[in-house]
Amino acid sequence: MSKPFNTIGLIGKPDHRGANQTLQKLFYWLKERNCEILIERRIARQLGCDKTEALSLCDLGERCDLVIVVGGDGNMLGAARVLSRYDVAVIGVNRGNLGFLTDISPDDFEQTLAPVLDGEYDTEMRFLLQAEVYRHGQLKSSNTAMNEAVLHPGRVANMIEFEVYIDDQFMYSQRADGMIISTPTGSTAYALSAGGAILTPNLNAVILVPMFPHTLSGRPIVVDGGSVVKLIASPDMGNRPLEISCDGHITLPALPGDEIIIRRAEHKLRLVHPKGHSYFEVLRSKLGWGSKLF
Repeated sequence: MSKPFNTIGLIGKPDHRGANQTLQKLFYWLKERNCEILIERRIARQLGCDKTEALSLCDLGERCDLVIVVGGDGNMLGAARVLSRYDVAVIGVNRGNLGFLTDISPDDFEQTLAPVLDGEYDTEMRFLLQAEVYRHGQLKSSNTAMNEAVLHPGRVANMIEFEVYIDDQFMYSQRADGMIISTPTGSTAYALSAGGAILTPNLNAVILVPMFPHTLSGRPIVVDGGSVVKLIASPDMGNRPLEISCDGHITLPALPGDEIIIRRAEHKLRLVHPKGHSYFEVLRSKLGWGSKLF
């Protein structure tokens, strides 16, 4: 049995009625268990909780043993980019759509969470990506992504030309609508929609998926997770604006000729699940795969 959790942080989906209802139930249930409860500042205002501490995400990461994210996968991604920098466990209650990362049902969270708080849980470490934009050798902007970093034009449906290097070795040039660089976590998100393979979370690998490549030979490729991916958009494209999207939440501006460096981030997210959690069961239920035949 692992170490029990005592100091619990709560993060929610802002302005979402269902998430707020679950958060209120969670708050009073945790209070009955004599847990120390800390709430993310925005959610505390919405719930009207003035009898517990309202903190920033960074403060929650520093002080909590466990953070419970109530919402969809997007809320988990936003929290993960911050909380991965701290030694804090994270678990999700699904109040979104698919729920690949928020795997606890809000209807019966008590019987699922109780053993977790008592130390009965499975842990997996999910790595993130660090995306950096360099112009004339100078770092212009950077951020992290848990799912994927995507190079794409600033305008919709505009083809771009770029070169791809892996560990400073030229791989190929590409004419496409963009390029997705995805972690195993993100392989069931945007990369999957673009035709990429599913990578199990335990793999130390990254998948590169061209977006609508202008050649029939453009195919996804999986590389070692420790590789450094470099993208250089053709300077011949003039001053057309480019963007690097991190998890679809954060956008880094870029220009043709800039070097976009994407590598594994230094920190990992400590994601916990109830005992007996099965990744393949999640895939079957979320993607509608067939059940056992015999």
